[in-house]
Formats: sequence, structure tokens, C-alpha cells
Amino acid sequence: MRKLVYVLLGVVFGMAMYKAEAASWFRIYEMFNFQSFHMYGFMATALAIGVVAVQLIKRKKAKDISGQPIVIAPKNKSIPRYLIGGILFGLGWALVGACPGPVFVLIGAGVYPMLIVAAFAVLGTYLYGLVKDKLPH
Repeated sequence: MRKLVYVLLGVVFGMAMYKAEAASWFRIYEMFNFQSFHMYGFMATALAIGVVAVQLIKRKKAKDISGQPIVIAPKNKSIPRYLIGGILFGLGWALVGACPGPVFVLIGAGVYPMLIVAAFAVLGTYLYGLVKDKLPH
């Protein structure tokens, strides 16, 4: 039953993204051309909520869905990994017109060519999992 709550929250989040036009190719195009504040405001709001949520998780010693304590470990702050990852992410975002979250929102909205994008995103994630331990840290 608890897992159903998370699925429903994901559906509500997807509906909010769709209604806020965060999954709109035109909004993303405007953002990359610095023609509109809409997407920057949406991302800033998400960032603020994320910062507050992480602090609450740490201070309240929150537990995950299986009852285990959530541990947020410090990240390795290697410049090449973030630079390369950011470039690949940005190129994919610019080519597809959507970052990973809105891909599923767009599929739900009936933009079925995004199924191809989702399939390759899953494939890329799988391939990264295979080579992750071989990459320099």
C-alpha cells in the first residue's frame, strides 16, 4: 500500500509538470535562448524544495520505504566527472527537448516518440552501470 502512495505522488508530480509546461519543448527552447524566466523559476523552486527536503531528511533521521535509515553520503567532487556528465546531459536535453523526468510526462501526454528516448535512456543507464566501476574517480 505504501508503494502505491509513491506511484500516486509520481502521477501528481507528472501532472504538475505538464500543467506548468515544464515538459513543453517550446518552454525548453525559450530557456536555452534566454527568452523566458519560466523554466529557470521552475528549476529554482525545485532546487529550494530539494535543499529543504535534504535538510529535513538529515535532521529527522528519516527512513526509506523499507524502514532503513536514509544515509546521504558526501559526493566525490571531481571536476572531470561533472564536466563530462553535464555536457552529455545538456547535449541530450538539447537534442531531445526534454530532460529525463519530462520524458515520462510526455509519454503520458501521448507524445509516443518519447518511448524511443525512454528506451535509450534506460539503455544508457544500463551501460553506465556496466562500466561505472572501470571509470576513473
